[in-house]
Amino acid sequence: MVPHRPTSQRSIGRTIAAILAITVNLGFIAFLVFSVTWQNRAPEPVSVELYSPQPQVAERTETPKPPPEPVKPEPEPPKPAPEPPKPEPPKPPPEPVKPAPEPPKPTPAGPTQAEIALKAKQAQAERARLEKEKREADKRETDKRDADKKKQDEKRTVEMRERQAREEAALKAQAEREALAAAKAASAAQARADDDYRRKIQAKIKGNVVVPPDISGNPEAIFDVVQLPTGEIIDTQLRKSSGVRAYDEAVQRAIIKASPLPRPDPPAQFSRNLTLKFRPAD
Repeated sequence: MVPHRPTSQRSIGRTIAAILAITVNLGFIAFLVFSVTWQNRAPEPVSVELYSPQPQVAERTETPKPPPEPVKPEPEPPKPAPEPPKPEPPKPPPEPVKPAPEPPKPTPAGPTQAEIALKAKQAQAERARLEKEKREADKRETDKRDADKKKQDEKRTVEMRERQAREEAALKAQAEREALAAAKAASAAQARADDDYRRKIQAKIKGNVVVPPDISGNPEAIFDVVQLPTGEIIDTQLRKSSGVRAYDEAVQRAIIKASPLPRPDPPAQFSRNLTLKFRPAD
């Protein structure tokens, strides 16, 4: 296959065209100079010779007349200067000489079967390398996405566990507060119920106490009482004396006389051992 060299042929054609343009311009300038020089040339002088006609001899003898004065010829008008020749039109520039085509180079012989097989093997090895690199890049990208997803899942799991722990702690604290409040309420209710139960028992016992007339002040006597679920008293002991023996004995007799004691409304409120306090002015 003959190689195509448009750049070298174009440069050669441009060089030849430039040379021809310069040649034509120089010729035109020389023609103009020549024309101006020819028109400015001084006209050559014109010489004119004049001849007078010879007189004819008359046959008769006559008195010769004086010759007429010669007639001066009128000067001829000067000839007009010849018109300058018209300049010849410039010749068209010669066509650029086309460079002779380069002889075709001998076509190299085609590749051999061994070279074709080697190139095919190299191309196959290159494709295999590219595919392997692509698989490795895809695997790295997949591993990176999986690792990021695993980290995000672990982070979400930790956050969820922490949130659950906080919620459980809050619920537990709330339950404890509610239980404590309920216990306090129950304790207060139990205390009020116990107080009401003891006030009923003490009211029944006080109805049987005969206060000695010579007692002074408001002394306090404390008794431990043991009862059955039916309210029957099986034992009574003086824990703290009021300081007035007659008042202590009067209270003890009143306790025994009040048997059976009033029973609580809920059976769970029953208490076998009671500690009762008595004052004469209460």
